[in-house]
Amino acid sequence: MTATPHAFADRRPKLAALLLGAVSATGFAPLDLWPLTLLALAGWMLLVARAPRGRRALGIGWAFGVGHFTIGLNWIATAFTYQAAMPAWLGWIAVVLLALYLAVYPALAAWGAWTVSRIVAPAKKAVAGNGTPTIPAFAGVTLSFILALAALWTLTEWLRSWVFTGFAWNPLGAIAAGRFASAAIWLGTYGLGALVVCVAGALLLFSARQWKRAALVASLPIFATAAAVATAGGVGGTADTASPIPITLVQPNIGQQDKWEGDKADANFAKLARLTVPKDDRARLILWPEAAIPDYLETGYPLVYYDRSPAEARARLTNLMNPGDLMLLGALKLELGRDGTVVGARNAVMTVYPDGTLGPRYDKAHLVPYGEYLPMRPLLSTIGLSRLAPGDIDFWPGPGARTLSLPAATRTVDVPPAGHPPAVIATRLPETLRPAVEVGLQICYEIIFSGQVVDRAHRPDFIFNPSNDAWFGSWGPPQHLAQARLRAIEEGLPVVRATPTGISAVIDADGRIRAAIPMHRAGRIDTLVPPAHAPTLFARFGNRLPVGFALLLLALAIAFRRRGR
Repeated sequence: MTATPHAFADRRPKLAALLLGAVSATGFAPLDLWPLTLLALAGWMLLVARAPRGRRALGIGWAFGVGHFTIGLNWIATAFTYQAAMPAWLGWIAVVLLALYLAVYPALAAWGAWTVSRIVAPAKKAVAGNGTPTIPAFAGVTLSFILALAALWTLTEWLRSWVFTGFAWNPLGAIAAGRFASAAIWLGTYGLGALVVCVAGALLLFSARQWKRAALVASLPIFATAAAVATAGGVGGTADTASPIPITLVQPNIGQQDKWEGDKADANFAKLARLTVPKDDRARLILWPEAAIPDYLETGYPLVYYDRSPAEARARLTNLMNPGDLMLLGALKLELGRDGTVVGARNAVMTVYPDGTLGPRYDKAHLVPYGEYLPMRPLLSTIGLSRLAPGDIDFWPGPGARTLSLPAATRTVDVPPAGHPPAVIATRLPETLRPAVEVGLQICYEIIFSGQVVDRAHRPDFIFNPSNDAWFGSWGPPQHLAQARLRAIEEGLPVVRATPTGISAVIDADGRIRAAIPMHRAGRIDTLVPPAHAPTLFARFGNRLPVGFALLLLALAIAFRRRGR
């Protein structure tokens, strides 16, 4: 008997889906093999459409997700190698366990789309020459199925961003970052995922020679992208902004293995200092990475926590500053109980003025479970698993996205009347050295949560994203950068990233990288913050737009179902 092209997939559909899921993850950074992602998605969609039962479709979706997330999140295994108390192999177990959970979301999308497909057009079995029932090659591939899968993929990705605190890393739309992501100004990242599924679905329909349906599905991403490009600069154009903001962005190239070594603290600070010293007398906003220094800058903690006094720690910083400078840096804040003991900590960004005083502070709100806090700590500590998270105390979350209002730097100058020498009746007037600025803060992986990164009641001039990507291996940092670029497009705001080992970057409001320091290199960027756009449609309405778009696609899928398409 001659085997059909679908023989392997029919015999081992879950294994085929697992392999296709692994291939689909190559479209994310750093490989950026997005055509393979589209082909893998198309192949997976065919497997789901041909499934004879809903349970099979669910299993195929789950297997695809396991492959997709295991490969895409492989950098998490590297993070475990920096935990001295943890064996390295445990990192890969953590990756697989996380993938087993995250795979639930594509499984639900596959099952839902299969259900819609079976309502509209159940796969009809044919009979082979030997009398064995067979399923036609493209059975179940309908317009209704494609639209339903695009809709449900978006809805399940949105659910993944907040269920159990959420883990939104590598949304499907991230493969479009820097290429065809302009539609994010309307649909957000999760809506981009629907467009990606539509492109893969169009490829599948073309393969099935369903020309008109393929053209109809392909028209959705083409029209959305073209319309967004035509309105480049956001819905409403460029915002009216104040004077450009000069910044010095520092990447010291301090690896995670050296970051918290006490005998290397002075050498680490020297790297930061060398890259920060002013090149001229221009007033700047100095931007350092997350947890840039181990020193505590606030007073009032138990003496055992101080390697040097807060005054001395701040003086080391102000020695690097011009009179009009401001510094934003990652630092730790401790929370004390009534008895004066430390009961918690904050992962914070602090403002340091040139006179050594502290300004407004931002506390990280979206904490990493098992990284910054240990869920169910009393229970896990009892059974010996407290070492899953470093330290004996947990970080506490802040209130959420916040904009820091930083004042302008001014000085008084003597201005003589016109036509008179400087010594004659001069008028004392203020001169602006650095404009006031509104800075939005998102620490580390907070930037991956679409629709949650900006205080909409107090829109900033740009988003500062200090991060410590030294944990993230070789795949994590470029993936993190790609998602930061999506936030810039969605919100119409520049994003500035400062990391200890890379990739630090200045991203404009269209998601383009204006300047960057590669991984594992020390450097600084002296530049002006790019201008912001006026609020995009997404900046105004957030994830109501992609959810509404998904529900519209689902309604269209049901409408086509009733027409037998």
